[in-house]
Formats: sequence, structure tokens, C-alpha cells
Amino acid sequence: MLHHLLLAICTLLLSAIATASSYEAKLPEQLTSDPDMCRYLDCKAVLPQAASFSPRQGKPPYVIGRDANGRTTGYVYLSTDVADIPAYSGKPVVTLVGMDARGKIVGVRILKHSEPILLLGIPEQKLTDYVNQYLGHMAGTRFELGKSDDKAVALDAISGATVTLIAENQLLTRTSQAIARQAGLIKQQARAQAKFADDGKMRDWAALQVDGAVQPLRVEHADVGLPDTGKPYLDLHFGYLNQPQVGRSVLGEAGWRELMARLKPGEHAIFAINDGAASFKGSGFVRGGIYDRVQLRQGDEVYTFRDSDYLNLYAMQAAGAPRYHESAIFIVRDATFSAAYPFHFVFLANRQEQESSQKTFVNFASEYWLPDAYLQGGRPADGRELPAWQKTWQTRLPEVITFGAFLLFTLLFYAQRDRLARTSSRRDKRRIDWPRYVLWGVSVAVVGFAGMAQPSVTQLLTLLHAPFEGWRWELFLSDPLIFLFWIFIAVSLLLWGRGVFCGWLCPFGSLSEGLYRVAGKLGLKRWQRQLPQRWHDKLKWLKYGVLAMLVAASLHSMVLAEQLAEVEPFKTTFLVGIWQRPWPYGLFVAALLALSLFTERPYCKYLCPLGAGLAIPSWLRVFALKRKRDCGPCQACTVQCGAQAIAKDGRIDPAECLHCLDCLVYYYDDHACPPLAKERKRRTKAGEALTPIGRDGYYIPIREVK
Repeated sequence: MLHHLLLAICTLLLSAIATASSYEAKLPEQLTSDPDMCRYLDCKAVLPQAASFSPRQGKPPYVIGRDANGRTTGYVYLSTDVADIPAYSGKPVVTLVGMDARGKIVGVRILKHSEPILLLGIPEQKLTDYVNQYLGHMAGTRFELGKSDDKAVALDAISGATVTLIAENQLLTRTSQAIARQAGLIKQQARAQAKFADDGKMRDWAALQVDGAVQPLRVEHADVGLPDTGKPYLDLHFGYLNQPQVGRSVLGEAGWRELMARLKPGEHAIFAINDGAASFKGSGFVRGGIYDRVQLRQGDEVYTFRDSDYLNLYAMQAAGAPRYHESAIFIVRDATFSAAYPFHFVFLANRQEQESSQKTFVNFASEYWLPDAYLQGGRPADGRELPAWQKTWQTRLPEVITFGAFLLFTLLFYAQRDRLARTSSRRDKRRIDWPRYVLWGVSVAVVGFAGMAQPSVTQLLTLLHAPFEGWRWELFLSDPLIFLFWIFIAVSLLLWGRGVFCGWLCPFGSLSEGLYRVAGKLGLKRWQRQLPQRWHDKLKWLKYGVLAMLVAASLHSMVLAEQLAEVEPFKTTFLVGIWQRPWPYGLFVAALLALSLFTERPYCKYLCPLGAGLAIPSWLRVFALKRKRDCGPCQACTVQCGAQAIAKDGRIDPAECLHCLDCLVYYYDDHACPPLAKERKRRTKAGEALTPIGRDGYYIPIREVK
């Protein structure tokens, strides 16, 4: 029966997958290379007033829309031609954008995305509604999710898709500004130029690297979807030559002075050397053309190089410089560029997708900012724009502080469990129960429904893949509450096992437990049952099977794993809402919650892959709940354990224990614990004092079982 139930659930989920339109949509292979972009895309959909469209032009490229009389009506561009900003899936949301002749955004269409939350959790129409908020605003406008200051346009966000929206906001903002500047619609703002310090000393290569005056840019074959050859795809180093200490060390005194004599005021020289298998110059370069594999990016400005911006770099004079087979000096001829501020050296490439024959546009960037000691007065205070995740933390600072205090209170409260258990009894557990009820309520109402901070197995899978695919701090930091929650999980898991999170703060677990308790108070207690122990001991392994399935799927494709992770009811319950999802998801959650009225935490015990993932390291916890030698034959706690985590020999299974602490109250209660009750009666009959003795407050020191 269980097999058929799971099969039916998978069938329903896969049927929902089939309804997605732009999820992993197959785009024409020629789209990345053919100048006639509008042959493959409906450019008129984003610029309806145009009658014809030009081939791609400019760098970054765009097409010009013209009316029947040949007058320019606007511009259309493909977002991935301009910037490669990964969303939650690690892939960009491919977007077609149209702007009118004045630079106003008049059309936005999502062509392809790889976001599972938009496939199985949130209707794609919501993403369409979100991007439509950009319509009518000028390129160069600053947009912010949620509340914003007077200088930015506030955007209504989509609950549960914060990371995706941050990436899409960055993408549309940056690309529209870049194209508007290319088309001459936005005037570039000149930055204050750098004033250089000069101590007159020559530096070797190692010293330049330590100072940060030379930066690396390394790309592996795997990063572009190619088999490894034992040599990096790109092994590049670059630096800024106008700075006397850098230029003199790299080129030598005579070479540097000769270069400076060739540069006009406001021009900047960047050197690059490469010993990788690929070329940063490219093999298809033609005279009068553009170096299409490299560019500089500073803020929202992008700087490209033509053949007239190239000089030969014949030799490196810095002692200890690495070997190289390719070198260049590129000249930036733009007054908006300033070496006082950070910039990125960008390498552009096509990545071969393993799942298909398609190639996607990607770029790899390395930041460069002259060190404080190399600039008179040091770096400007406003030099670096805050990353999107830092802005999110600043915007949500009151929530972050409150939630952090809530988690810290939970840790400190649970650390007092022994003292609270000693002063409680089986008949009066208010010191433990009421705080736990409050924590459950806050977890459900505030953390789950309001904060949408329910941890998920997909985050656990991402952590498992991080050592192999690279650690993406921005991904975890983009949601402050989830980030803090995982710190709490890590600390509590190390100290006590998974039960503190699963039993006390998991929003869905708290909801399930709360329904069970309320149902019992409302008269359903006579029908509430636990599964027989022999069934429980078999079915508890099912959640490990679900976890193994997800891990195996993630090794093939994280997208597939996140689709299968819909076995978690969290998204439907807290992120999206049971009434806003296709009926199979709502039915699944409703069935789990209905079952929770009659048996304690059925999902947590038998299906939860997140609980299974946290259960495995629980065996390595530092502190365990106390047990006596007499607990085996006694069985008093075993029959009362709602998690069914106490074995017949009295030992507690840390992988199943949810830390309700009922057994710890029994442990100290001389009326509920049979060995202690027996000793209490003996002393009373003998007229002996009942003052507890022993380090744990027993009447007699009973040896513990570890």
C-alpha cells in the first residue's frame, strides 16, 4: 500500500512538472552566435512598436528596432549577452528585454530558467508579474525588493523565491544600464581619479601578490563543460600598470616610463599574462575588431578593447614571475574609469551543457582594487558597493536580531534541561512544557508562516555538494533567517543531536505536534495511537531511503533532486500556501496534517529526509540524555515515549529522539521512576531522611548507562 501511495505521489508531481513552460526550455543553438537574434526570438513581443530589427551590434550586443519609416523605436537585447548572474540553481534566468528610444523598459519576457521553486512551488505567472514591475521605468533606475528609500523603486517580492528575485533584479538593472550606455541614452558619470603613492621600491612577484597588486583569474575545464586535460583552461594574472610601484616592478623602470609617455591623460594600462590551455585573446580576432573574450567591469560600466587598445608585453621584469605563453597590455580610454575604485577583469566563454548539446554564455571575473598603501589617502570610503546579500541583512536587521535572540534563548533554555527536570515531576511538568509550547507556537506562526524560514533538505544537499562545486556564500547569506537557523542546527546537532531542532523549533514538526496535542485536548485522545513498535522499527528506515534517493538524484542533477524534494511539505505549507498550489500538493499536505491528529509526528518519524540527514551525525553528539542501569527492565519511560526512541534495554536512539524530555523528568521523579520510588518507600518505612544524595540528586547513587 505504501509503495502504491508513493508511486501515486510521484506521478502527480511529475504531471505538475509537465505544465511548466519556460523551465529548462530548449533555446536554438544558433542563438549565441548568429547576429540575427530576432530570427530565433520574438523581439516584437518586447518592442511591439518596431517593424524590423537590425543584426546584433555593439559590445555588449543589442539590436535596434525601427518603424516602417526606418526611424529607431527602441532596443532589444538578450540578458545573457550582457551579464551572467546565476540565480538559485546556479544558472541565469535568460531574459529578453526591450527598451524604447528614450531608454524606458517596455517589454520583459522570461525565455528560460532553471529554478525548481518556479517549477513546482510558484506559478510561472508570478515571475511574469514580478518582471512586469520593471515596465515603464527608465534604464538606470535603482530597484529594491520590498521597502526602499526615496531613491529606489520598491518591488513586490515573491514569497519563497528571494534568491531568484535578487539575481533577476541584479540582472535587469545591470543589463539595462549597460545597453542604455552603449546606445548613448545614459551619460556615464566620471569618477574621481586615483592619486598614487610611490615609495620608489621595486617589488618581486611574490610581494605584488601579497599586497594584492596582482590578482589571479583561474578557470578549470570543468567550469566550461570540457574534460580535464591536466592543465587549467585559463591561468591568468593581471594588474594595473599606471601605479608606479606596480608598473615599475612589472615592466622595469625604462619600460614603465616609456609606457606612461605613450598614454594620454585619463588613459589606463592593464597587463595580463596567461599560461592556461585557452587564449584570452581568441583565435578569431580580426584587424579592426574587438577582443570579445575579455572586458573590464566597474560598477555598471563595461569596458571593451579594440585592436587599437592593445600593446605587446614583451617581458616581465618582476623577479619570480610565473611562466606564460600569452601576454598583453590593454588600454582603457574612458574618463569614467578610475583606479581608485575596485573593478573586475572578466573572461567571457561559452559553456557546453552536459545535459544537452547547447552552449550557454558564462563569464568569470576577478576583482582588483589597489591596496591602501598604493593610494594617497588610501581607498575611498564609498569605493565598494555592498553586495545584494549585505543589503538584505541591513534591510532585515531588526528581524535578524530578534530571530538570533530567539535561537540563543532556545539554546540556553535547553542547556538547563537537567535543572528543570529535577524541579519538575510527571504530574507537574509546567517548567518544561509551557516554554516548549511557546517555542512551538513561535516556530509555526512567526518562523514558518511569517518568516518563511523553514530549513529544507535541498539546503543540506547544497552543503553536501559545496566541496565539489564550490562554496557559494552568497546563496546561503541571501536569506538571513535560514542562515542563522543552520548555525543553530549545527551547534545544537554537535552538542545534543538533531532532537533540539526537530523536536523544538522545526516549523512543520511543531505544527504537527501542536495538532496532535490540541486534538487530544478536544476529545480525540481515545483514537490517538502510535504504530506498534515492530512496524515503527521497520518504517523508520523509510526516511533514510528517501534521503538516499535525493542524494543519488543530486549526483545526476540538482534540478532533479529539488523536484523530488517535493516530498517535503514545507514549501506548500509555509512558502507558497496550500491553496495556491496544484491540488496534488495540497492533498499531500492535508493528508499529513490530518494523520497528525491521530498519531504523533508521522511525517517526522517516517518520511522526513531532512530529519534523516540530521539523524546520522546525531550519533556523534557530545551530550546524551541520562539513563540508569535499571532502565532496561523498568520500561516506564519506554511506554511513554512519543517518538518511540527508547529501546527495550533502556537505551535512547539519538537518531529518533526528539528531546521532549519526558524521560528526563521520569529519571529524577521519585514517584514516577520505579527504582527511585522503591528506594523512597524503603526510606520512609525505615524512618530515614529523604534528602537526595549523590551528584545527580538520587536517593542512592545509581550507575549511569552511557
